[in-house]
Amino acid sequence: MLAPWLDIPAVAERLGALSEAAGIDIVGHGTTSDADTIRDTAIAQPLLVATAIATGRELLGDAVPALAAGHSVGELGAAALAGVFTDREAMSLVAVRGAAMARAAAASEPTSMAAVLGGDPEEVAAALAQRGLTAANVNGGGQVVAAGAKDAIVALVAEPPARVRVIELQVAGAFHTTYMAPAVADLEAAAAAVSPPPQAASCSPTPTAPR
Repeated sequence: MLAPWLDIPAVAERLGALSEAAGIDIVGHGTTSDADTIRDTAIAQPLLVATAIATGRELLGDAVPALAAGHSVGELGAAALAGVFTDREAMSLVAVRGAAMARAAAASEPTSMAAVLGGDPEEVAAALAQRGLTAANVNGGGQVVAAGAKDAIVALVAEPPARVRVIELQVAGAFHTTYMAPAVADLEAAAAAVSPPPQAASCSPTPTAPR
């Protein structure tokens, strides 16, 4: 996904600096790594944040957006673009976050996530509860992301509620669930070392821990 952006010298330079900050070859993973490699959340998360920052800086120039928003790990890229902390701090935080969540996923039973599309919301919620799954993301428009034990996700795919399509996602674990609890302390410690500048501190929260 980064190949076209590397034709822009300033973006290529930024990606090199962000790779150094994260200790990960962002350019290599964004151009030649296969799906199995970047499915590792310790790689995927820094790759996503670096892409957001490098491309966002190119589009925004020196402007600081009046509003920046990101979902989950996207919060870190958005916060950097909004000036809550530096690009290097964002990459340092996401490196800790991705590695900690990867360890949490590896330490648990096999887990997964699935997009649940359509259906009656109450019936979908009941089907998830019946299988011990969490509605990790409620994206609106009839889409919920279920997360939990791999076996339960497979069962949901095989027997979805009425008028529902379930698609298992290519992820390394059940993010936004209690399976990620072991990662919280590492990210909290890393976030505590980051101090937003005064103009950002009054309006911007500390980066959220993985859920």
